[in-house]
Amino acid sequence: MNSLTEARIEEIRAFNRFYTKVIGVLQSGMLDSPYSLTEARVLFELAQAEGLAMEAGELRRLLDLDAGYLSRILTRFCNDGLIVRERSATDARRQIVSLTEAGSLTFARLDQRQAEEIATLLEGLSEEDRGRLGASMATIRSVLDRSAAPRGPYVIRAPRAGDLGWVVWRHGSFYSQEYGWGLDFEKLVAGIVSAYDPARDAGWIAEIDGTPVGSVFCMHKDDTTAQLRMLMVEPSARGLGLGGRLVEECLRHARESGYKRIMLWTRDCLVSARRIYQAAGFALESEEKAVENGVEVVEQVWTRDL
Repeated sequence: MNSLTEARIEEIRAFNRFYTKVIGVLQSGMLDSPYSLTEARVLFELAQAEGLAMEAGELRRLLDLDAGYLSRILTRFCNDGLIVRERSATDARRQIVSLTEAGSLTFARLDQRQAEEIATLLEGLSEEDRGRLGASMATIRSVLDRSAAPRGPYVIRAPRAGDLGWVVWRHGSFYSQEYGWGLDFEKLVAGIVSAYDPARDAGWIAEIDGTPVGSVFCMHKDDTTAQLRMLMVEPSARGLGLGGRLVEECLRHARESGYKRIMLWTRDCLVSARRIYQAAGFALESEEKAVENGVEVVEQVWTRDL
């Protein structure tokens, strides 16, 4: 295990220690109740069944709990009058669990109390910090829960203050991680962004749940030619057709602005982007070998008439 991996592990462990204190997991009872976080989660899952019974085995698999541990929790709930346990009519080996009226009321109180605790936590934060907090939590979920479906729906809008910095940052960080391109590439993107003139050019930011996930810009090349620049879609947002939609916006703007032709510069390793360009009617015009941060690349120019 190298030092960078060890540092990353310690960062995650430190965050876990901090966040468990914030949500009160280390207290004997969650939200000033007699029930632990795990017990509250069991009540939550039973409540989601909306009055229907749930098999104990299904509950155990859903929460990934030890069978003996879950059995002790259910025994406590039964003694407290929160649930009813019965044998399945079709298979006596299976146990069916459902909330009683008292169990539903207990969950409702816990649910309301949790909402109040979170509201109190958010009260001391600015709207910007609330947005950062929500986006960061969404990022943690999207990175760790690889089975999760893409979030949505997406919105495509004009750039706002802060978006241009995001474009430079994401291009620099993403292409460094994925392809080994370094600071010179990020400086190249920063130069393109600095040349962006909203009075003449146009740009679009794609976002999901208020978080930027993609970009594209249509910029002036010469009197008859526009240039498509800085197309990017976050890996977490791919599969939604976002790249094609962003290119469509760029082509529409170029036509409406009176350009006769549009071109773009890319590299042959960006296979997904190339497929989008081909589907939009672009054709390869030229290519040449180059080097980016010690990495050999093939730079390409693609064009199409408007």
